[in-house]
Amino acid sequence: MTSPGTTGAAASRGATRAALAILAVAQFLLALDYSIVYIALPSVGDEFGLTESSVQWVVSGYAVFFAGFLIVGGRASDRFGPRNLYVAAMLLFGVSSLAGGLASDTAVLLIARGAQGIAAAMLQPAVIALINTSFEAGPARNRALSVWGTVGASGLAAGVMAGGLLTTVSWRWVFLINLPIAVLCVLGAPRLLPKSTAVPRRGTTLNVPNGVLCTGTVLTAALGLTQASGQGWSHWSTLAGLGTAAVLLAVFVVRERASRRPLVDPAIRRTRSLLVGCGSTALYMASVGNMFFVVTLLLQELRGYGPLSAGLAFLPMAVAITVANSVAARLVDALGVRLTLTLAFLADAAGLLLIAVQVGGDGYVTHLLPGLLVTGFAHGVTYVVMFIAGTADVEDRNQGVAGAMMTTAQYMSGALGIAVLVLVLGTDPGQDDFGRAFVATAVAALLGAALAWFGLARTSAARTGRDAAEEADAVAASPEGGRLS
Repeated sequence: MTSPGTTGAAASRGATRAALAILAVAQFLLALDYSIVYIALPSVGDEFGLTESSVQWVVSGYAVFFAGFLIVGGRASDRFGPRNLYVAAMLLFGVSSLAGGLASDTAVLLIARGAQGIAAAMLQPAVIALINTSFEAGPARNRALSVWGTVGASGLAAGVMAGGLLTTVSWRWVFLINLPIAVLCVLGAPRLLPKSTAVPRRGTTLNVPNGVLCTGTVLTAALGLTQASGQGWSHWSTLAGLGTAAVLLAVFVVRERASRRPLVDPAIRRTRSLLVGCGSTALYMASVGNMFFVVTLLLQELRGYGPLSAGLAFLPMAVAITVANSVAARLVDALGVRLTLTLAFLADAAGLLLIAVQVGGDGYVTHLLPGLLVTGFAHGVTYVVMFIAGTADVEDRNQGVAGAMMTTAQYMSGALGIAVLVLVLGTDPGQDDFGRAFVATAVAALLGAALAWFGLARTSAARTGRDAAEEADAVAASPEGGRLS
């Protein structure tokens, strides 16, 4: 006969799995939508008569507004509750996807793409906060982040493949495909996601002026970096964007230090593991994150692949990422966060260098696939573990803004990395140029390994997997122990 306690535990596990599933779907959607439009760009440009530099804003518009609103989104998650923000952001994401799919001119399409970016900036920190406040630090949270990372990292590769398939029907489907997913998430969230456990004090409000300054700083910096990749570093628009960002940043820092209600809690700014986490996400994006951009150009510009063939070339890498994500938590349990993240970055660098030394060969299986598989596996581990490291020492009430800080660093680094890689590749890249680009990304991965090893030396991430497991067992056995597990 089944005891009430057993039945209750089974129901709790079922609710936990359902909550994690709907959070994972949201993360997959965000990652997918970042890369799904890559292969659709030529079709969009043909329909609206856009130049190559203009059509790039279909990608850049999403990334710029995503990065620009992340910190505000993180604080909004902490202020209003991550579940409430999840629902509101998913509604906006669905509506903006519908608008993009039905766009009749360029202006509507770009506005819709920007709105998608804002929705994503609200959604991402809410998802991270819900995971980190629902699962106890240790093996339970590591497993949850492993699942989250599986769909997130795989979404980047899946986006390229899905874009190739959907574009054969119509480029509009790369937007419309989001709508049914968003509707299901909105309907399921109130039933499946837990209510916020950390409620802000009565009377607290968002610091709107500092929020505007923060958003303006990131927006103008992202705009400047985007212009640098298309127009060059000396172009007036690049200088204007970066110069404005520098001024706004200075004003933001002064106001934050003087404010009684800072946008970013001073305790967060002193959390060493979070600062290392931000650096890790930046170097991750500068290395394996931007590898998708370089490999896509290599296949289409130098190897003559069509859109569908280029998309399918990433399929083995997507499989490697998925496998790596599924074992990342076990690696952390066995080796600890610090060693696992260091080894993952070193493997990232090895895979990128393997592609660099074989870039002159024409064979996909013999010259490109080995590097893609090594980098894909390392990519999957890195993606999960850097978020475990960065958020482990952050209080529940600040999890939203902590996740937002890490993701802002990631996407700002992505914009800077693209600008640098465009400079390295030049206007008519040959195999030597692509080789140098892959070496540049490998250097970023090596810097990530150094940061992980030395930066996490005096943090909770420096513990071995056995130490963390013993502490988690002690917490679970205590009267106060145990959230969802």
